[in-house]
Amino acid sequence: MADGRARQRRRFSSVPSMQTFTWIFKANEAALFEAWFRDAIKDGAEWFNIKRLTPLGMSVLVCRFSSMYRGPVLLGVDRWQFSAELEVWERPLMPVGWGEFPEFVLGASIIDIALNREWPEA
Repeated sequence: MADGRARQRRRFSSVPSMQTFTWIFKANEAALFEAWFRDAIKDGAEWFNIKRLTPLGMSVLVCRFSSMYRGPVLLGVDRWQFSAELEVWERPLMPVGWGEFPEFVLGASIIDIALNREWPEA
């Protein structure tokens, strides 16, 4: 083990990920966001659900703030920007096994068109 290639092993199959989120609010929405952060999720300590577009489509993610959000930053005349790093409980991934068949994943739109054309009643 003293020489040669480094060896790795997977310790966990479900690992949280860190993602950057940015929100742009009107003034009343910004005030509500700050109150929600303080009251509903205990200054960011509690987990919560959020909808976000991912490569798999729209997903509901279970998240919590990893640190204090940045903002409010005034944008233009009447918009406020907030941003934060959120810890996402589980990465939105394709089901196990699909990584072994990249040609099916990359050609999914062609397969979908062919199936709908050939078997529209299904």
